[in-house]
Amino acid sequence: MMKYVLTGVALMLGVAAAAQTFTAVTSTEGREWKESKVRLERNAVAEPALVVDGSEAGTPFYHWGHCFNELAWDALCMLPEADREDLLHRMFAPDGDLRFTMGRIPMNANDYARSWYSCDEVAGDFELKYFSIDRDRQAIIPFIRAAQKHVPGMTFWASPWCPPSWMKINADYPVRSDRKYNTMDARKDYLLYGGAAGDRDDYKAPTGKTFPDPLSHTDYMIQDPRYLQAYADYFCRFVSEYAVEGIKIGMVMFQNEAWSYTPYPGCAWTPEGIIRFNVKYLVPTMRREHPEVDVFFGTINTNRFNIIDRVLSDTAMAAAVRGVGLQWEGGQLLPGLRKKYPGMRFVQTESECGWGSFDWRAAEHTFERINHYLGNGCEDYTFWNAVLADNGMSTWGWKQNALVRVDSKKRTFTLTPEYYAVSHYTRFIPQGSRIVGFVAGGKQGQPVLVARTPGGKLAVMAGNFADSERTVTLRIGKKYLNMAMAPHSLNTFAER
Repeated sequence: MMKYVLTGVALMLGVAAAAQTFTAVTSTEGREWKESKVRLERNAVAEPALVVDGSEAGTPFYHWGHCFNELAWDALCMLPEADREDLLHRMFAPDGDLRFTMGRIPMNANDYARSWYSCDEVAGDFELKYFSIDRDRQAIIPFIRAAQKHVPGMTFWASPWCPPSWMKINADYPVRSDRKYNTMDARKDYLLYGGAAGDRDDYKAPTGKTFPDPLSHTDYMIQDPRYLQAYADYFCRFVSEYAVEGIKIGMVMFQNEAWSYTPYPGCAWTPEGIIRFNVKYLVPTMRREHPEVDVFFGTINTNRFNIIDRVLSDTAMAAAVRGVGLQWEGGQLLPGLRKKYPGMRFVQTESECGWGSFDWRAAEHTFERINHYLGNGCEDYTFWNAVLADNGMSTWGWKQNALVRVDSKKRTFTLTPEYYAVSHYTRFIPQGSRIVGFVAGGKQGQPVLVARTPGGKLAVMAGNFADSERTVTLRIGKKYLNMAMAPHSLNTFAER
């Protein structure tokens, strides 16, 4: 539990051999990335709240990543070539700021596609004769190749937002109708909450803040074996076609946000449907065709523990998948899932995008979310849109944040506050680091994360979201590192 004293937050790091100086990096609104040197001192100014004595194995961390979306590539292409290359370097190069080494690939359209599509819209094409990734060659693959110039060994994972429309019970991309953003027949909306499970108590919202409310009773993916096998083959075909392009996908997840009932491309699933598809079709087909590809259970975006537990407690499902991917409300389940399923690997799959504010509050939120996921054992962290133009509008009317904002008229870009929040982590926690301690932000808004790099150096990320100054104290060996954190500041202390 976090312990507070008058001077603020304190950390004790019992490390025998430590450098005498740290590089301190502080960002506040309008004064980002101010560097200074801080020396160790003989006296502490606060009681230790977190102890890291050097004996902790910690949890591994591997990749910072982001999703390759069509509208993000369009935003990049608005820039002059020199600026675009500068930005790509900042995002992907080993000496850049964001240092992405992993990419998420949308299988078919998502809400940041130019329009809705799949790789095979020929109804009844169970043999996938007309499967094609030609649409991806227009934007997604050029974006990936631009990244690979900076990171030749980049790793990739993929997930669909929606199956081909003809594989769904409503024969359309969205889950629900919306007169403003899609043309789906509103008469089909009853499918979402209909079916034989309609009276089951475990599908109803319990007390508290639960997402979604209520829960779908229906698998929108047609559960006929021909369709399920064709869809498993579809995943393998997607992996194969991308491999031809020099893009090796190493992980797939069956569905993006099975618990988002969207007016844009999506697909609702029940626990029974999830187990059926993964255990009987996707995993065995992938093992046969692409044994090098891991199948994870994700992406989980519900905070209903009983539903996710129902899936993972199925012994066949637990044996089939290599790990679990969580985002949005799903992140609330992370501590409980790790406790009950310690043998599972966990990854974070999508950063929270806000509402197009591009402000300092969004930066603080992102800083805290990274603390939460890494502190609770996630081995990878995937950002959503790294780049968006203007107000960040999706194709269905949701304004969202990004790390970089492009002005389409001026053809210039701005580094947003979130860009700096992310850089406070990505520049100091490289692949192969281990997370050896953390304190959740809590109501006081003071998240702290401690990492040990492959070189044995310590990196501490500490935020102060309060209106008053706080002090962080680190005990390193027999000396202390004391530094005051300004109000609403993001801070990194990196051992030199």
